[in-house]
Amino acid sequence: MLNLTPDVIELLDWYEDGKDTRHYSFRLVNPEGMVSAKPGQFFMLCVPGAGEAPFTFTQLPDDQGLFRGLIKKVGSVTSALFSCERGSKLGIRGPFGKGWPLAEFQGKRVLIMAGGCGLAPLVSLIDSLLELDKCQQLVLVYGATDSQSQLLNPERNRWCSQMAVFEVLEYSQHESVLTGTPVDMIEHVMDELDQLPDVLLLCGPEKMMNRGAHVLMEKGLSPSSIWLSIERRMHCAVGLCGHCYINNEYVCRDGPTYRWDKLQALKKQG
Repeated sequence: MLNLTPDVIELLDWYEDGKDTRHYSFRLVNPEGMVSAKPGQFFMLCVPGAGEAPFTFTQLPDDQGLFRGLIKKVGSVTSALFSCERGSKLGIRGPFGKGWPLAEFQGKRVLIMAGGCGLAPLVSLIDSLLELDKCQQLVLVYGATDSQSQLLNPERNRWCSQMAVFEVLEYSQHESVLTGTPVDMIEHVMDELDQLPDVLLLCGPEKMMNRGAHVLMEKGLSPSSIWLSIERRMHCAVGLCGHCYINNEYVCRDGPTYRWDKLQALKKQG
């Protein structure tokens, strides 16, 4: 029988990490109650009296039940969360969805393109790939509107010593800063790397992901070598409410991570 009752978690701490955005630390009161999560999966965070909303794991739950999530203040649930004190008891359901297929990326040159909050679903993946140290090359291109909108600053600073990181802002008055979108940086990145990646991973605004995929395919990358994480209105997370329905699939259950060619075929159905 399907159980929609959330498990209890404790809000441990947070720090400000970008405009109207906090990086939260939580602890599962009963760590044994959650199935092991994978990079790219998400959870439903329940704030008593306010409701629940989906968020991605930026740090997967460990054996002590400690995990983290990046949360932007955008609605009633997140506003209520931002008013909670340290030590508050909240709820969680999950993990849900399909994560990134790590085995597909090992031994390959991997290019990651993320925009804004789209970097969050990639954090635990990047950390896992760096820990495994089995990628031939790992490169990140991250874009934001301006410097105040850049997220996951500690993580990006740490990654700079472990992999190639290109950062771009849409608006900046500093000549030393690359300006534009992540897609605008593809030629620059290719000049620096002097080779086509084996795999492209995308997460961010769908317009950016579509442009990025088409530019790399025009350069010769196979559609089956492109993976992306998409965002939909995932209210129940178990395929019941239908808000995230795409033809014959539910993003909350069959996504949010898809291979490019399979997602395009799915969208053409019906």
